[in-house]
Amino acid sequence: MLEENNAVSYLYPPEDKGILIIEARKSISPISWIQANKKDFEKALLKFGGILLRNFDIYAVSEFNRFAQEICPYLLNYTYRSTPRTNLGGKIYTATEYPADQYIPLHNENAYSDSWPSKIMFFCVIPAKDGGETPIADSRKIFKRLDTEIINKFIKKGILYVRNYSPGVDLSWQEVFQTSNKLEVEKYCKEHSIEYSWNKKGPELTTKQICQVVLTHPLTKEDVWFNQAHLFHISSLRRDVAQSLLIEFGEENLPRNSYYGDGSPIEEAVLEKIRDVYDKESIIFKWQKGDLMVLDNILMAHGRNPYSGERKIAVAMG
Repeated sequence: MLEENNAVSYLYPPEDKGILIIEARKSISPISWIQANKKDFEKALLKFGGILLRNFDIYAVSEFNRFAQEICPYLLNYTYRSTPRTNLGGKIYTATEYPADQYIPLHNENAYSDSWPSKIMFFCVIPAKDGGETPIADSRKIFKRLDTEIINKFIKKGILYVRNYSPGVDLSWQEVFQTSNKLEVEKYCKEHSIEYSWNKKGPELTTKQICQVVLTHPLTKEDVWFNQAHLFHISSLRRDVAQSLLIEFGEENLPRNSYYGDGSPIEEAVLEKIRDVYDKESIIFKWQKGDLMVLDNILMAHGRNPYSGERKIAVAMG
């Protein structure tokens, strides 16, 4: 059990809503601390879903890389991408590089696919001058708060993710699959039950994949809401942007969209209810330079608030 001492203090969330904050009281490396407390840290992570380490001695992305490898010895490459990121060395990446004025809805990393990291780790190199928080929400509570009728319909039908890759729009297929070799793309698709087609007209490539709605955590055995139906759906975009895309491409060729698993449309009213639950469970904290946050990616969703000024958050997944 993690115990308070003269080196660190613990701030527990009220009524278990939020993450555990561990604050260093004196000069201490997060790497040496996690080495000495790994087992208890893992237990706390399963309980709270996330842990924030603050005021530890960490100044460089290379140190974050070492810290992340203490938690997940085998870090993951960011493959089958859905957002633009820059590699910072090794398997460390920038947080999603969407324009600063855009809000990124809460989501579990890679929940739009059939493979995902068990943990996602963040290192605040430069906090934004204003905004730029990383909202989080407990996926267990999302599941419990959603209408049973909505959950059951999704479970019965599944979720279909459709992606169309057109030059100069959203991410290219080369960026998403991290290759310019079509045979490698096809191999990946076959291995992950992704239906694909290379097109002579319209988008260069179209992919379709039916994925999970709910997961049961392998260790805690708790059910969680685990998908990105609300994020991939065209209604997640600003109305003017969505309208422009619909006019230019038509619904069938949109860069990305989500449907029920049988191909029928997801009602916007249903998606709004899902987004409302995420909003009600959202927890927000201000980043401080040097902050480290570790999330169990199944138990905890994350997002990004709009911001101004420079912002640099490094990310590792494992």
